[in-house]
Amino acid sequence: MFDFFLYPVSVILWFWHKVFGTLLNPDTGVVWALAIVFLVLTLRLALLRPALGALRAGRRTQALAPQMQKIRERYGKDRRRMAQEIQKLHADNDSSPFAGCLPMVIQLPVFLSLYWVLRGFTPAAQADGVFDRGAIRSFLNADLFGARLGSWLSQPGSELAAYGTDHAHMIAVGVPLMLVAALATFLSMRANLPRQTAANPQAARVSRAMMYLAPAGMLVSGSFFPVPIGLLLYFLVSNVWTFGQQHVLTRIVDRELPGAGRRS
Repeated sequence: MFDFFLYPVSVILWFWHKVFGTLLNPDTGVVWALAIVFLVLTLRLALLRPALGALRAGRRTQALAPQMQKIRERYGKDRRRMAQEIQKLHADNDSSPFAGCLPMVIQLPVFLSLYWVLRGFTPAAQADGVFDRGAIRSFLNADLFGARLGSWLSQPGSELAAYGTDHAHMIAVGVPLMLVAALATFLSMRANLPRQTAANPQAARVSRAMMYLAPAGMLVSGSFFPVPIGLLLYFLVSNVWTFGQQHVLTRIVDRELPGAGRRS
C-alpha cells in the first residue's frame, strides 16, 4: 500500500547515510542516526508550505466561529441543513475544516514507509528499497549508546543478545527518546488548544483528550510494540520540530492579521 512512498523514503535515507558516511565511519550508529535525523528535516522542510497554508486555513476557520455558532443554534435540530449551511459558509470564505489535516495526512504514509524500511532490515534480507545487503548488515550492527537502531524494547532477550545488545541498553536509550517525544507532542497540542477552543468548542474537547492520549499512546507503542530505536529517534526529531515550527509559523501568521503592526 505504501510502496509509492517507501522507495523515495529509502532514497532520502540512503542519500544522507552516504553523505555522513563520507565524513565518518558509515557503519556506526552515529551516521545512521544522523541519516534518520536529516531524513526528518528534509521531509519537514518540504512540508513547510502546506503547514503554513494549513495554519492560515485554521485562522480563517477560527474567524468564522461566531457565524458557525449561529448556524448551530438556528439549525441544531436539522443536522442536514446545518451541515449544508456550514459547508456553504466555508465555500463563501475560501476555508475548509479539513485543511489543517493536510500535513498530518502527508506525514502518515511517510512515517509508515520508514517503519517498513527499518523493519525490512533483517538478517535474511538481501535488499530493502535502495539498500543492498551490505547496507542492511551495516544498519543491523549499528548502535546508539549500546542500543541497536533496528531493535525494539519489547524484543525477546535472546534476539537482543543475538544483535549484541540487551534490555538494559534498550531501555536506557529508548525511554528518554519516548519521553522527550511525548513531551514535545503534549506541549504542541496544549499550545494549540486555546485557538481550537475559540473556533470549535466540540472539537476542542476531543483535542483536549488527545493532548493526553497521543503522548500516552506513543509511550505504550514504543514500550510494547515492535517500534525500532531508529523509529523512536524519528518520533523525537519530528515532534520537537513540530513544537518549534508551530511557534515560528504562528508568529508569521499573527503578523499577517489586520492590525498586527499597530499591536507590535
